[in-house]
Amino acid sequence: MQSIEYQILERVKKIKRGNLIFPDYFYGIGSSEAVRLALHRLEKDNIITRVAQGIYLRPKISKYIGEVLPSAEEIAMGIAKRDKIRTLPTGAYALNALGLSTQVPMKIVLLTDGSPREIKVGKRTIKFKKTTPKNLSAKGKISRLVIQALKEIGTNKQTTQEEQRIIELLKKEDHRDLLHDIALAPVWIQKIMRKAL
Repeated sequence: MQSIEYQILERVKKIKRGNLIFPDYFYGIGSSEAVRLALHRLEKDNIITRVAQGIYLRPKISKYIGEVLPSAEEIAMGIAKRDKIRTLPTGAYALNALGLSTQVPMKIVLLTDGSPREIKVGKRTIKFKKTTPKNLSAKGKISRLVIQALKEIGTNKQTTQEEQRIIELLKKEDHRDLLHDIALAPVWIQKIMRKAL
């Protein structure tokens, strides 16, 4: 009978470098406590790196900078994929994602249909905030961000440059998705979004 740690190590070796590793990947090998202990030992042996509570990875190694760790955004997407939840960037994070702000937010706030929680990743925080299904039903990659970014800016507080940038971005959106998402936006945001049609 192979030890739990050995079985976990063998599985870890098959995971591509840079991919996130969650304890539930090892379901069935041992109790959650045994898995946690084994992962802790593998971390001590520098086989895996802990990036946040309950989240590990086999880091990619760069010959110039050593370990390459995922960004907080990549970790947030990894959690969403694992938990099969929908997420939507909001606030300052949505502004940054659209290039409307150069400020990289220390706190990433994502609306979700999953359970609300907060995760520390180095100096940054990822907050999953429970929301209504309507907020998550926008389809367009750009238009869903635009709605959140404009909500962050506030009713009719956008500058002419911001509005121009938003219209330019929306012109790249899939036409059907844009029409679908306009219907979901507050009326004042709809007026701006329609200018891209």
